[in-house]
Amino acid sequence: VLLDYHVNYGRWTEIGAMRRMFNTAREDGLASWFMITQTLLAGLTLWLIYLGVKNQSAPRWKVMGWLILAAFFTYMAVDDAVHLHERLGSTYKEMTDGSGFVQDLFPSYTWQLLFLPAFAAFGLFAFIFLWRELDTKQSRVLLITALSCWVLAVGMDFVEGLDEDHRWNLYTVISERYEIIDEWTEARFQRSAYRTLRHFSKSIEEFFEMLGMSIFWFLFLRHLAEAPGDLRVRFLRRE
Repeated sequence: VLLDYHVNYGRWTEIGAMRRMFNTAREDGLASWFMITQTLLAGLTLWLIYLGVKNQSAPRWKVMGWLILAAFFTYMAVDDAVHLHERLGSTYKEMTDGSGFVQDLFPSYTWQLLFLPAFAAFGLFAFIFLWRELDTKQSRVLLITALSCWVLAVGMDFVEGLDEDHRWNLYTVISERYEIIDEWTEARFQRSAYRTLRHFSKSIEEFFEMLGMSIFWFLFLRHLAEAPGDLRVRFLRRE
């Protein structure tokens, strides 16, 4: 976020390629690479936990729980890499010409209309399952923090998807009500208050997503380290 603020938006350099690399709001910069990498590593950690639990002959519900978590986090890494939910949302909107009773009532990004119920269901499942598995007070506080980061990020994404003149668009309300912000952004960035607020909203949203994922990965690594027994992989050569 600091690199985005100074190098990209603050124009420490006028070289467009360098600025785009540090633009947190873009999907092809350093922040995106970091997010995809740690999501994939979190998924791999979950697969190790799943194999360890399976080898210990744990109850079926526990094995299936870790399997679902591993599959979902692996999917998230793929989704972040290819922007799957955004593209499917755009495809659905184009196929339906943006019309329909539900779409008329939903003012933000179409992907949220399609994927948010499933994501919410998984979030509830992850909370209940991990609350049972991560039985220390510190781990449970971190679990709530990680999920809260993701909920906040989705909420910010909802506001970003609103039309500029929509009554729920907080950035329009703030930029119109406080002229001093517009004066400052014009002097600092040569951009309007609305454009600046919307950009850094995206930047901070990505930060919360990454923070939530970092906390989850920490919890998974600690659980793997503290799990009883060990996991061994044997490579057999067939003659």
